[in-house]
Amino acid sequence: MSPSQVAELRGQVETALRAAYDLSKPDVEKRMLALYPDSGRVVSASAGRVTTSRDTLEAGIRYFWRNVGVNMRGPQWIWDAIHVDVLSSTYAVVTGSYHIPHKTPRNLDHVIAGAMTAVFAKRDGKWVIIQEHLSDVPAQPNDPSMEPVPAPGRPPNDND
Repeated sequence: MSPSQVAELRGQVETALRAAYDLSKPDVEKRMLALYPDSGRVVSASAGRVTTSRDTLEAGIRYFWRNVGVNMRGPQWIWDAIHVDVLSSTYAVVTGSYHIPHKTPRNLDHVIAGAMTAVFAKRDGKWVIIQEHLSDVPAQPNDPSMEPVPAPGRPPNDND
């Protein structure tokens, strides 16, 4: 491939990734899930576990956004680095690091951060992730934003 073809493919993959993780737009779950093929095997390594089922991957994304994402106030997904290596006209690998600054339900500053490596394949004219590895930056000890939040309708007590 020519350098201009490589640059074009690199741009396509990066654009797809940035669009899916743009938290300023609605339907985050739907856009993130659109990064994966509708069927077939998807290998995902995250939090010390490996899955090969798209259904399991989908359940994990939905769980995160419905239990963690819902508590983030004003989140912004910031890519610190994105490295795209085009392997062929139909395969690319991306390694990137990111952070998501936001406010907690208690209005405290908090940041989730990590890195990912993903293998993209071009299927039916669309770049999709067929294999990935996600790595979270560990929370800092004594981070006040990580204190438990009382359940809705229950007043805080001394243990909260």
